[in-house]
Amino acid sequence: MPHGNEIEWSNFLCAMTLALVRVSGMVAFAPFFSSTALPIRAKAVFVGAVAFLLAPLVATLPNAQLTLGFSSLLGELAVGLVYGLTLTLLNEMMLFAGQIIGLQFSFSLVNLLDPASSIQTPLLGELFQLMGTLVVIGAGLDRILLASMVRSFRVAPLGSYALAPTAALEIVRAAAGIFLAAVELAAPVLAATMLVELSVALLGKLSPQLPVMSLTVPMKTLTGFALLTGSLALWPRFIEARFSGLLDLAQRLIAVPEHRAALGMGG
Repeated sequence: MPHGNEIEWSNFLCAMTLALVRVSGMVAFAPFFSSTALPIRAKAVFVGAVAFLLAPLVATLPNAQLTLGFSSLLGELAVGLVYGLTLTLLNEMMLFAGQIIGLQFSFSLVNLLDPASSIQTPLLGELFQLMGTLVVIGAGLDRILLASMVRSFRVAPLGSYALAPTAALEIVRAAAGIFLAAVELAAPVLAATMLVELSVALLGKLSPQLPVMSLTVPMKTLTGFALLTGSLALWPRFIEARFSGLLDLAQRLIAVPEHRAALGMGG
């Protein structure tokens, strides 16, 4: 009987360690969870608590391999990184949109030190990232991400995942899509400021004596801020749609090895 308890305790520790590695990879990069505003100790306690609670459940799932090795630990880390790196593209999209609008507002030289990356970022880029985080928290997307991570243990059981080159290529392609998404988010302000520039240019041609150069920047900034304030109501729907798309991509990348195995068995 003690020997059986020893084996059961060993399986529990293996399952908890593997789950800890997977959740840690997600927390290191995913939106909100990776924020430096959250203390490192709080993150460590959170990850440990989640792994402790999940260990008895995920250890009993079919095809779970409760062995500690380099390949199993690397596979669990890959699952967490797929979730974290894919969802962090949402923050990059908000940062790039802020850079575009900041250039139109003539704020391109106003930079702040980003505490997350320790690099200089534009003022509006930092503002957009904070507003995106508020939308994530307000819409409960952080809880949806955590629930999806828990469900990933059924799609990719413990110790069975192997990162394929196609998954890395898909993440790179998704990273290329953040540029288009950022332009879509900044499109209303871009269109308005361009119309202001054209209007001021035509006014300068009609009345050369007017100081149009001194009017361009204030008019662009005021018009852009007014339109940006009016478009904030559409942000939650836009951000939620992009978050859902990235989360679906992460789930599909996690399921790719399973589908390949199934196809191989069918052949």
